[in-house]
Amino acid sequence: MWNSSAIDRRSFVKAAGLTFLAALQPRALMALERADAVFASGMRTAGGSYAIATVSERGEIIDQIALPARAHGMAFSHMTGKTVAFARRPGTYAMIIDARGKSQPIVITAVDGRHFYGHGAFSPDGRILYASENDFDANRGMIGLYDATNRFERIGEFETYGVGPHDMTVSDDGRMLIVANGGIETHPDFGRTKLNLDSMQPSLTLIDAATGALIEKHALPSQWAQLSTRHVDIGDSGRIWFACQYEGHRNDLPPLVGSFAKGEELRFIDLPEVTTRRLGNYVGAIAVNRAEGLVGVTSPKGGASVTIDTKTGRVLREDLVPDAAGIAAARSGFAVSSYDGEFLSTRSDVAWDQHIVRIVTV
Repeated sequence: MWNSSAIDRRSFVKAAGLTFLAALQPRALMALERADAVFASGMRTAGGSYAIATVSERGEIIDQIALPARAHGMAFSHMTGKTVAFARRPGTYAMIIDARGKSQPIVITAVDGRHFYGHGAFSPDGRILYASENDFDANRGMIGLYDATNRFERIGEFETYGVGPHDMTVSDDGRMLIVANGGIETHPDFGRTKLNLDSMQPSLTLIDAATGALIEKHALPSQWAQLSTRHVDIGDSGRIWFACQYEGHRNDLPPLVGSFAKGEELRFIDLPEVTTRRLGNYVGAIAVNRAEGLVGVTSPKGGASVTIDTKTGRVLREDLVPDAAGIAAARSGFAVSSYDGEFLSTRSDVAWDQHIVRIVTV
């Protein structure tokens, strides 16, 4: 989760230390010297292997560490400098690296009967990692709890009170977990096949981070039961922004972006028809730029990124980005990546994966 303490190049160099810097190649050192900010993203290399990369705001690769398989979402703790790459559903690994170069990577695996859903988040103090998981035999969403102070040992789990939890985040005060239950049943025996498109029940849930008790559950209106709630981010004053992917008829024009706060009903953004069509009924990632009051979304199916004013809901700009993938708040607007190797104005011979995280530190 990016906020106003986003790390700049000078802070990153100080935090990373001499060991990290000494390991960099000259080209990477030059990229770091020129960087205004630092991001992390999963990628597929030109050789076909997978890695997690540290990336400058210009899209220049600073460093990379090999991954055991394809990654999806990312999480970062500004208190500890730990970055996590989660396996793409139905993957069973998560890999934790130390942006400050103080420890070796750690790989954890999902327990029997579970797989990761590709997303997670740290508690504000960095002591607990929360991961969205699937209890696939019982067809229920779960949040796995991992002790970041003890090599990420699994210490418990909470229900998500829904099916198919995908993205999740944590409130700024650490008291509440916010989960996007996509409503889609899957089972690893059937790969990525969606098993219940005719009986989906997507929802957004607020969960007590201390007890796992349900605080609120927001089911989508019945006419949009095939609108899978997929990704979330938090804006000012704890307002929660969410983005959806539609599993219904392709000629429908469902609402794709909305927001709510604790105690409120869901409120959808009334996007122009041309924008909805451009997004292809599919939002692959969402990010909030709190400093500028913006929310940004990307669509790989539509090949576009869209920037929206958080106060008015008005679309401020639309950009054509073929195979648009990740999005994260930048110093101005948003950094956007693509599956075909574009990161802002730089193109590399890699395929960026679906999500970006902006690395922050204290």
